Amino acid sequence: MAAIVTAEGLHKSFGRQGSTSPPVLDGLDLELEEGAVLALLGPNGAGKTTTVRILSTLLRPDAGRATVAGFDVVRDARRVREIISLTGQQVAVDDKLSGAENLTMMGHLAHLPRRVVRDRVAELLTVFDLADAASRRVITWSGGMRRRLDLAAGLLTRPRVMFLDEPTTGLDPRSQQALWDVVRGVVSDGTSVFLTTQYLEEADRLAQRVALVDGGRIVADGTPAQLKRDVGEAGVELTFASASDAGLVAPALAATIDGARVRVPTDGSVAHVRSVLSAVEATGVTPDHWEVRAPSLDDVFLALTGHVGQERSARSAGVAA
Repeated sequence: MAAIVTAEGLHKSFGRQGSTSPPVLDGLDLELEEGAVLALLGPNGAGKTTTVRILSTLLRPDAGRATVAGFDVVRDARRVREIISLTGQQVAVDDKLSGAENLTMMGHLAHLPRRVVRDRVAELLTVFDLADAASRRVITWSGGMRRRLDLAAGLLTRPRVMFLDEPTTGLDPRSQQALWDVVRGVVSDGTSVFLTTQYLEEADRLAQRVALVDGGRIVADGTPAQLKRDVGEAGVELTFASASDAGLVAPALAATIDGARVRVPTDGSVAHVRSVLSAVEATGVTPDHWEVRAPSLDDVFLALTGHVGQERSARSAGVAA
């Protein structure tokens, strides 16, 4: 499919002239295909938000070129703004107004005809499951409801491209799932979505393609499945009570060992997994736990950036990501 968003050799620095601080963007290239979701992953400070700000015309690059639907983001900034929406990390709604009043105000600011605004507001409140709370002041709403209202505001004009900058940060799992459903619906209606996130599961579930940025450059780009394959193969992972137990089992399997954990590469077939477990049983050592584990985007993130993703950190701390 044709690319609706392109970036070629983007450079951006915020230090003073002559500063030795590294650039935020250092020759970044990427493409978003029309009708798809591109997830831009990267550690804090990698340049995700700076990229979004440039592509949405809020920031000028120092060098390089970017286009949205063929319009240059610098030279044709006004035309770009007519066909995009941007939902930032902070919810941009008025707490003193009701949900319906917020959307109506946004519609008038977008210069939509009054009748169009009325019909579109009613439609969006229903689609985003906000109709029952539409007349209540937004200050009484939950964080998930406020985020959905923020997204609804961005869809008043039916944008061709929607930029979402870490939209689910701080949401509980139920609200996060609801927002993912909304994004899927937006894409099915024909809008292309450019998503930045640190939640690896979010990228895996929503994006047709993932671009991994580190040090201001794209270090990997492909479908989630392709990136996982590039990192390694699936494996049978067995956890034992002690490192000594693992050491007894590893030679029989020609496996790698990491403390009390043993890993054996596998093609994932029932026959091969059964043979691995039979070999373990023959040693007389019983594992505490075993699983067949395919590479994940966590592994991609770690292998290519050396950073652990926010999702894994949150999960290990007992917080849903």
